[in-house]
Amino acid sequence: MAAAHHYLRSAHPAILARRRDRGQPAGPGPRSIAAMPIPVPTPPPPRPATPHADIDAALAVLTERAPAWAALPLDERIGYLRSLLRRTMAEADGLVAESCAAKGIDGVRAGEEWGGNIVTQARTLRILLDTLEGIRRTGRVPLPRNAVRVRPGGQVTVRVFPASVYDRMMYPLTFADIWVDPQVRREGLDDHLGSFYTKGVIPPSRVSLVLGAGNVNSIAPLDVASKMFVEGSTVLLKVARVNEYVGPYIERAFADLIADGFLRVVYGGGADIGEYACRRPEVGHVHLTGSVSTCKSLIWGPGPEGVERESSGRPLLAKGLTGELGNVGPVIVVPGNWSERALRVRAEDVATQILHNDGFNCNACRVLVVAAGWTQRERFLGHLRRVLAAQPPRPAFHPGSEAEYDRYLAAHPAAEPLGQRRPGTLPPAMVSAADPSGDHLAFREEGFIPFIVATALPAESPTDFLGRAVTFCNERLAGTLSSSVIVDRPTARQLGPALDRAVADLRYGAVGINIWGGISFALGSTTWGAYPGHTLEAIGSGIGVVRNARLVDRPEKTVLRAPFTQVVKPPWFVTHRTAHRVLSRAAALDADPHWWRVPGIAWWAARG
Repeated sequence: MAAAHHYLRSAHPAILARRRDRGQPAGPGPRSIAAMPIPVPTPPPPRPATPHADIDAALAVLTERAPAWAALPLDERIGYLRSLLRRTMAEADGLVAESCAAKGIDGVRAGEEWGGNIVTQARTLRILLDTLEGIRRTGRVPLPRNAVRVRPGGQVTVRVFPASVYDRMMYPLTFADIWVDPQVRREGLDDHLGSFYTKGVIPPSRVSLVLGAGNVNSIAPLDVASKMFVEGSTVLLKVARVNEYVGPYIERAFADLIADGFLRVVYGGGADIGEYACRRPEVGHVHLTGSVSTCKSLIWGPGPEGVERESSGRPLLAKGLTGELGNVGPVIVVPGNWSERALRVRAEDVATQILHNDGFNCNACRVLVVAAGWTQRERFLGHLRRVLAAQPPRPAFHPGSEAEYDRYLAAHPAAEPLGQRRPGTLPPAMVSAADPSGDHLAFREEGFIPFIVATALPAESPTDFLGRAVTFCNERLAGTLSSSVIVDRPTARQLGPALDRAVADLRYGAVGINIWGGISFALGSTTWGAYPGHTLEAIGSGIGVVRNARLVDRPEKTVLRAPFTQVVKPPWFVTHRTAHRVLSRAAALDADPHWWRVPGIAWWAARG
């Protein structure tokens, strides 16, 4: 996982900021972190809602310019994408600072904003740029000669990570493969790579509405980029109320595209603005990242009338829809004989999947699946409990989270808050032994809070456990977005083909082996979205994928693999002491790769 360690290494602080860092200590230790005061969130005042007349005017421009964007020559698209990457990095320092202020975080915790925000954008845009430049040179998606493989049974996979020599160096023995729709055979794969760029066709002329997410600030701009550069739409972006402060940064980053009439950005609280735009006839497609309830309201309509429409199968939405709606992000821990260090490190791994962004992530772990007969189970859970309890409290910035937390505590009487609850904060809460046959709220819904439920399955062997765990996750838990499996090397060898079979059987859009499956969100070259098969009537974790900067047209899932043993602590870990230093340097490397950027990243990473 030394490889994955640098994945979130984002950085574009100015040279002066880097000089300021020299000679400073590596960062506060665990005790000083725990003693940090809780910053007070200071989001800017809300922006006025965009008038309906202005939305109509924006849609008129986007409709008029849609044919020009669909037919735009590749050279010009590449020029726009270069400008977008350059402008995004120019805005990075300010966006991170404002994001931290709005969320009430500072110091080492700013690493989350560098990683999940700036690195994610830098990687996705740069790899997409590399893909388009490769298509311009050769007419094909640029992939290494050995990137395409065929699994037993004939399913084709495409290795998309590492995406560069820097990835290979920074993430040794870490890989990501996109598993292609099983209906696509090896001899026909080229017909399913490159989107419209390799097909000799012009994409349909249309306007897409993107309803931005409020929790992670890379989502809205990258959803816009996906609709524009991967699908060929002009875009109307409605910025989420909770993070409206990102809007001006997006407008500056996309300035050239806005100036030429290919993008418009609108604002407004509540559902009115998004609902109004969604129902406009000029909008041909809707994409959102959000909750199942929000999505259902768009599809069927709000209130009792929407419920009646859903029950009778009469959707109000008469246009295409894609979206990512979250899930409970299960982590399966395969029993083995681990060292005390391994127990601790993997507890930090799971704690990160629970607490990153204070639990306000669609890829967060909400359910931990362990073996009832694992002799180290209680020690592992003890390590996890201690790591969770040691993390400093932070403001619960997401609207409604305190009421949600209370609802989950009431539904799970055995839940143990691991820390003192102060006004405006939510200490992580843990259920250590939930009955796997029970009808638990945490199994049925995605709780957007720092809350984890551990459940133990009876099994006669690691192979038996893994099969039962896969069935449990597929059949009992909400969502199909991402999942993770933790397994030590000797046990993986013992499992043999059963491990590959389990990965194949997990019905999730991203599966991580010894790495957080949610990392697929940020690598850029990987896909991010639900497992295929959802419909408007059964929306699940959503429809379609984003990211996918290598333009694999018919993905089934992304599978990530990393070593069980960590050489260097990954900088996205919540226990990392220099994450802000590492990640504030990594984005620069991801956006503009040069060897001279590497030593500074490595120096700070080693002090994490």
